[in-house]
Amino acid sequence: MGEKERILDHLENDYTEPVRDPVWKHIYVSRALLRVVEQEQFQKLDRIRQLGPASLVYPGATHSRRNHSLGVFHLARRMITTLVRRNRDIDITLEGVKAFLCAALLHDIGHYPYAHSLKDLALEAHEALAARQILSDFAHVIRSSLRVEPAAVASIIHRGTSYGGAENVGFYWKILSSVIDPDKLDYLNRDAFFCGVPYGVQDVDFILEEIYPHPGSGVAISPKGITALENILFSKYLMYKTVYWHKTVRIATAMIKKAIATALAAGIIRKEDLYGLDDEEFFARFGSARSPGFRLIEDTRNRLLMKQVLTLPFRDANPAHLRLEDIGARLALEQVIAKEAGRVLGREVPADCIVVDVPERISFDLDIPVIDPGRAEPKETRQERGTESHAGEASFIFGRLGHEELPRSLRTIAVSARRDDDLLDALGMIDLGRHFEA
Repeated sequence: MGEKERILDHLENDYTEPVRDPVWKHIYVSRALLRVVEQEQFQKLDRIRQLGPASLVYPGATHSRRNHSLGVFHLARRMITTLVRRNRDIDITLEGVKAFLCAALLHDIGHYPYAHSLKDLALEAHEALAARQILSDFAHVIRSSLRVEPAAVASIIHRGTSYGGAENVGFYWKILSSVIDPDKLDYLNRDAFFCGVPYGVQDVDFILEEIYPHPGSGVAISPKGITALENILFSKYLMYKTVYWHKTVRIATAMIKKAIATALAAGIIRKEDLYGLDDEEFFARFGSARSPGFRLIEDTRNRLLMKQVLTLPFRDANPAHLRLEDIGARLALEQVIAKEAGRVLGREVPADCIVVDVPERISFDLDIPVIDPGRAEPKETRQERGTESHAGEASFIFGRLGHEELPRSLRTIAVSARRDDDLLDALGMIDLGRHFEA
């Protein structure tokens, strides 16, 4: 039996343990991977909500990163099966496939609590934390059960991990981090399902029929698949607009972020205090009894949210806007606005009554090769003959639109304030807009 046949036999026959899932129905794991799932650190993902504060708006959005991780594994198995069947030139081994599927399962093992509320805080990337856990907490079970090197698994998740083995980890990393990676396919479908909205639903069966292995990008897509790809990215746009960056979700996220950023700047906590926490530990550790500034965290959990008093489009050409991408600059501006409101009211207004929110940059680029599956030439020949292009070139919808217009239409600066009628009236008397002029 050749290597390709060994891999396909493994993928088709060794995954026999069913896990019921509301999105994908049955997810089958191998007995070896089941031992990984049973580890305490993996089970801890059940205490980290996938969407954090989104449940304040969508009560059904209480699904966890454990749900999501199993879903990513499921789609990764389906995806790698298709790619192995169609592979002709790329070095794919059984050990590499096992490492890839384990990486798909554990890709979020280092994730921070409360969704993405801690972005912009110059913390270590959650992928790096995941790699570190794999090399420590999961190393024995990966080595003994899967019989692959933990460093290979860690390298597929985090490119900065040192790995000197023989597996083609760069190829697997590209599959796990592509435009149509299993992570994105699961979270769009899963988040839409639990929020009760239709925007994220994808035709996964069709998408997986139109992908091909690619030595440079990991995954390529056929011309027929471009429409499905456009649907993925437009769904991502709609999910950002209606769920991920919903006004209430953004306010809650910004309040959490401000509380932690202020505590870090004041030396009340260290970055390391935030590593390895689930949601329950996060809320228990950062309460107002520890520091008054953590009242914002308690308020968020109790849905005592601030009120937006100003929104305006973020403009890359405006230096004042660009400066506010730094959270330190936002904290400084919040103090200025609080002092201005205090002068109007004739009393001190604490800076924690004001939040300036600038969400992170996002991309809708279609950076994936489009190939004619009827051609069997190597990549270089396809390029010379003009039979390979990129989806961004082939897509009328997602050329410039995805690169510039969609992110620009979503990204806004928002100023929110504590729900105090006098404070809100005072802010209405201040020209807040001048702080955001070039």
